[in-house]
Amino acid sequence: MIEKKLLAEKMKSLVDLVSMLRGPGGCPWDARQDDSSIKKYLLEEAYEVADAIERGKTKEICLELGDLLFQILFLADLAAERGEFNLIDVIEGVTAKMIRRHPHVFGSESVSGAEEVVTNWDRIKLAEKNGKGDHKSILSDVPPGLPALLRAHTLQQRAERQLGRPTDEVGCWGHVREAFSRLEDAVKASDGDGPVEGPVGDLLFAVSALCRGFGYNAEEILQNTNRRFVDDFEMQSTSGDMC
Repeated sequence: MIEKKLLAEKMKSLVDLVSMLRGPGGCPWDARQDDSSIKKYLLEEAYEVADAIERGKTKEICLELGDLLFQILFLADLAAERGEFNLIDVIEGVTAKMIRRHPHVFGSESVSGAEEVVTNWDRIKLAEKNGKGDHKSILSDVPPGLPALLRAHTLQQRAERQLGRPTDEVGCWGHVREAFSRLEDAVKASDGDGPVEGPVGDLLFAVSALCRGFGYNAEEILQNTNRRFVDDFEMQSTSGDMC
C-alpha cells in the first residue's frame, strides 16, 4: 500500500524538478521545448512502456513508466505557463471522468459483467460528447494517429459494440478470402503497374477483423512477428531469404 504523504512529497518533487528545468537558470534544451516537440517523446515513451510490458521486464516497466510520467508533467507545466490549465486540473478532470464512467461503482447502477461495463462506458462517453454539442459517432474520437492496425482493431471493436453484432469468425474468414481474391485480381490486371493499394488495404482490414474474432490484436501479432524477423535476421543475416 502506498503511503499517501510520501506519494504527495515525491510527486511534488518531480513537479518542482520540471519547473526548475524550464525556469531561469535551468536547462536551455528543456526551456526551448513546446507541445509539438514533447509530443514526439511522449509517443516514444508510451511505446517503450508497451515494449517493456510485452517482454515482461518488471524493472524496465518501472523505469519507462517514470519516463512517460515525466513527459505528462512536462506538458502540464507548458500549459500552466500559458495559463491554460495545470496538473491539478488534469487530475481533477480524469478523476471526475472515471467516477462518471463507473456508475456501477460510484452510483446505483449494476452490471452483469465486464462486457456491460464496456458498453456503458461507450454510452456515457457518447452522451458526454453530445452534451457538448459535438453530435459525433462513437468512432469519431478514435485517434487518426494510432498505428493503422491498432486503429482498425479499435474501430471494428467500437462499431461492433454500437451495432450489437458479435464477431463471426467464419464470416471474418470469408471476408479475408474475398479481399484476397480482389487483390489477386488486381495484381493480375496490373501487370506490376496498376493500383493495388485499395485491395491491399481491404485485405489488411479484413485480417484485423479475423484476428479480433479469435481474441487477438493484429497490431500485437505483427509486432511479435517483427521481433521474430529481427531475431532471425540477426542469426541468419547471410541467408538472403528475408520473406
